[in-house]
This record gives sequence, structure tokens and C-alpha cells, in this order.
Amino acid sequence: MTPAPIAVALDAPDLETAARWAALVTPHVSTVKVGLELYLRYGPDVIASVRGASGVSVFLDLKLHDIPNTVAGAARAVSRLRPAILTVHATGGPAMIRAAVDAAPHTQIAAVTVLTSLSEADLGSIGLTGPADDAVRRLAAMAVDAGATALVCSPNEVAAVRSEVGPGITLITPGVRPAGTDTQDQARVATPEQALADGADLLVIGRPITASPDPGATAAAVAAALRRTATPS
Repeated sequence: MTPAPIAVALDAPDLETAARWAALVTPHVSTVKVGLELYLRYGPDVIASVRGASGVSVFLDLKLHDIPNTVAGAARAVSRLRPAILTVHATGGPAMIRAAVDAAPHTQIAAVTVLTSLSEADLGSIGLTGPADDAVRRLAAMAVDAGATALVCSPNEVAAVRSEVGPGITLITPGVRPAGTDTQDQARVATPEQALADGADLLVIGRPITASPDPGATAAAVAAALRRTATPS
């Protein structure tokens, strides 16, 4: 059975827990995501630990944001770990995005548009004008022009971004919460089924799976629900 297009966020307190979660969910999902905290605590070893024997795709979510030369060096350094996806902030600008793309040719560079934790009021306070979907669309178009082949946006903007960039770009959506679960620190959310219907390619789901009593069973249930939606009887 094909794994579901879900990246499980392994925001674990320690390496052993992250590796255990990864082993439980990888029969059911395509990808596991390693974030900044886990990577800074354990370094490159975390990638091999969560990848395990399954060879699951690893999404390295470092959200690089610096001058182009520094981002190029960082992207080159982590590319030897063979992550399938590496994130950079779109607000770093086109030269920075291009530097990451050139430095890690075998890794998909995903540009993060607007963090899903930010509300409309937050955007105004940091100087991003217009509604969230306008800001996201502008950043998405710029990032794709600079060579990014994936974009990170909230489920609320995914349909507009798909319309903006066309079918060839991978759209990754955090802020995905199965129906009935807590939104926690996410301001712009949707269910997995809705996010896929709107054009998302990869859904980032963390605590609704990893904080459940049985992460493997929960991942299997979410994957099964997505398959039912994709192939209605």
C-alpha cells in the first residue's frame, strides 16, 4: 500500500523518542520531518536515526535565512545527509533562494512563505502588506522564479498558490489538523482531506499523531481517511 502524503513532525524531547515515533509511522506515511530544535540538539546523527532501515524520506525543516553565501554553505553542509527536502525562508529573497538551490542540487528546496502561526494582525506588525493570501502569493511567485521547486504555505492559501504557480511545484502545508483536534499554536488550519482537495501535495502533521497514545495507529487512521477521500466508493 502506498504511504500517505504526510510528513510527520518529529518534535520529540529526545533522539530515542524521535526514532521510535519514526519507526511507528513510517509504514503509513511517506515522510518524517526533523525540525530546528531536534537538529540543533543532536546534529547530523538525527537524520540516520529517524531514517532507520526503512529509507523513509526525511524533510529537514531548518528554515534557513541569512545572506546568500552563508545559506549556500549551510545548504551544502546538510546536503551530504541526503534530506529529500530542505526549507529556507522566502523572505530571504531571490538571491538567497537561488544560492540554496545551487548548493544542494539533489535536495528539493522548499521556500517557506508565511508561517502558519502568524495572523493577519501579525503580518501587518512585521510589514507584510495585504491579506495573508496576497503576501503568500507574492512570496511564492518570487521563490519559484528563483528556483525553488517546493513551497510551504498554510492550507488557507494553498488553492491560491496552486493557481499562481501551476502544477509543477510541490505544495507543503503545515497547520493540518484532523477534525476534532486542538489547533494549538496554529492560526490558519484545515483538515487533511480539505488541504489535499485544495491542491496540497504533502501534509505536515505533528502533535495530533505524535501526542496520541498510539502514533502508529493514529497515522494509519489518518492515512486510511485520506485514501477513502481520494477514491470514494
